[in-house]
Amino acid sequence: MLANLQKNPWRLLLAINAVVLVGVFVHKIQLPPYVPYIHLLVDYHFGFIKRALIGAVVALFTTKVPVWLVFALGGMTWLVTLALFARLFQKTFGFAAKTLPLFVFIAGSPFFLKNFMHTLGHFDIYGCALTIILLLMPAGSLLFVATAALFSIVLVLIHHIHLLMYVPTIIAIVVIRHYLACGCNRSNVAFGLAAFAVVSALFFAAQFLGTIPITEADFVAYLKTRMADPSRTDLLQFSYIWYQPLAKEISDTWGRLPHNILGLPVFALLIWLHTPLWRYFANLIGALASETHRRLVIAALIGVSLAYLVMFAMVFDYSRWISFLILHAVKMLPAKQETPLISAGDRNTDIFGLVITLIPRVGIVRPF
Repeated sequence: MLANLQKNPWRLLLAINAVVLVGVFVHKIQLPPYVPYIHLLVDYHFGFIKRALIGAVVALFTTKVPVWLVFALGGMTWLVTLALFARLFQKTFGFAAKTLPLFVFIAGSPFFLKNFMHTLGHFDIYGCALTIILLLMPAGSLLFVATAALFSIVLVLIHHIHLLMYVPTIIAIVVIRHYLACGCNRSNVAFGLAAFAVVSALFFAAQFLGTIPITEADFVAYLKTRMADPSRTDLLQFSYIWYQPLAKEISDTWGRLPHNILGLPVFALLIWLHTPLWRYFANLIGALASETHRRLVIAALIGVSLAYLVMFAMVFDYSRWISFLILHAVKMLPAKQETPLISAGDRNTDIFGLVITLIPRVGIVRPF
């Protein structure tokens, strides 16, 4: 066994990642710095409001919401996302000794599954899970485009920031997997534009019309009726976000920017540690058989990055911007040659893989 580990130490790194994940989970359960409990209480009792879909679904099954449901629902969603990603990786690359370094760099990245464990109960993981489902689906018909639109609508209803966080990635995947592979015609282009218009309109409705038509005190009083333990008023401290206008959100973001920006060098270092993965992604794009495909993939990456830039001006959840999902869509396009995988024998790659493995998570606003 020791000889096998020396021959392929990436199996050991995979095992270390599993241990680190367990450690992050135990820390999350024992010392939760913030429990996103209030989001499970808010529903459509007062009409259409933003950030209420998950709470509305929970309300279908129980009138009293226990705190443990945050971790149960979040843990179940995390496990589903892990299973979906494992199936996606198997479909795209397969599981073998030569693909193990790539799997460790993606699955073991502190930006990905480990960070989702640290933020257990938050809603960004739903965007990841639904995007992976799109990558697993057949993409040859308008049903794929319709499903992407439906998923985008669900995500905006869960939290309207998904329009910038995951919807651009979904659009890029639809363009790569459907329009590049199947071609463009009047019907599928019109259908796609109509779907985008509906999702955009829903976002503006949630952002500007999804406010609560009662006072915050009355709102909090209603939430207490949904709590299994109404004495835990400390869990309702973020009720103001349902009343905060966009101008106030932007003002708060820029007010905290001088402090938060101090963490950018650390984020840059963490991104640099993924150099073997970014190099592989660049080579994958360069190996595409069609020059048009290469240009459109680069344009899609620029579009997703611009959405992140807009999000940078509105909120400060910086660590949520790193995603590896478009890589899988690009791998599905025709290539003129096979792209060499991440080399397991390169010293720098091995060191970077070890460091990434040992980093338990990134955080949300500031590194660690």
